[in-house]
Amino acid sequence: MLNKIFRKCKRILLGAPFPSMVSGFKRADGVKVDKVRISNSTFIDYKENLVIHDNVFIGHYNFIEASNGITIEEGCQITNFITITSHSSHNSIRLYGKHYAGTEMKGYIKGKVHIGKYTFIGPHVTIMPNTNIGKGCIVASHSFVKGEFPDFSIIAGNPATVVGSTKDRDEQYFDENPELKSHYDEWANS
Repeated sequence: MLNKIFRKCKRILLGAPFPSMVSGFKRADGVKVDKVRISNSTFIDYKENLVIHDNVFIGHYNFIEASNGITIEEGCQITNFITITSHSSHNSIRLYGKHYAGTEMKGYIKGKVHIGKYTFIGPHVTIMPNTNIGKGCIVASHSFVKGEFPDFSIIAGNPATVVGSTKDRDEQYFDENPELKSHYDEWANS
């Protein structure tokens, strides 16, 4: 009884439920993806244009805006405080000033975002429209990501660039743990 009262008081005082993980995601194409965990504090705009595959983790306090399409492939981890957007008006608002009227204006950027399988996105990353991140990548925290990034890249910076290869890093683990190589090869070579 006291636990119930305490939880209710916390919700009233803080004005919102505490972040927690929710399992499962139903895509717009009707496919139910069971092996997905998404925080209830992540905001998804245009959910109908978001494609998520199995074994995806999306942490707390993220903003995912999918008006022009976002695909997150199998096994990705999207950590916390991340923005993924498929449009941006940052140029249009300056060009038009008080005459700005939305999506079909010069300078308005729209484009898909694709995140390849088993990619890790660190905290406080911003991913802009027209971005393709390959499979097996690591995106370092606080990076501003825009453009094309090949498979197995280590991506960092503002603006983000390729600073290394996850394949090089992974070889160290295989030297010490050769039994992991077959698991890795199942997805990495597909």
